[in-house]
Amino acid sequence: MVQAMINITDRSNRVLNVIKAKYGLKDKSEAIEMVVSRYQTEFLEPELRPEYIEKMKKIEKGKFHAYESVKALREELENAKY
Repeated sequence: MVQAMINITDRSNRVLNVIKAKYGLKDKSEAIEMVVSRYQTEFLEPELRPEYIEKMKKIEKGKFHAYESVKALREELENAKY
């Protein structure tokens, strides 16, 4: 775990206290961790997230079929049995 000494405004401090109280967190470190986690989930591009990379690796392991043309794909789809 990394320790950091940070400077925040009084307003940010109050916001962290509200988050801490609302979610029953032990300390402001947990509140900061929660805020960062939500930011990562909602705002970072998916290709930057480790979960996305793992998902892509699982997809790559799947079975794929190469088609010579769109026509060949279309024929297979039209003749597929459900």
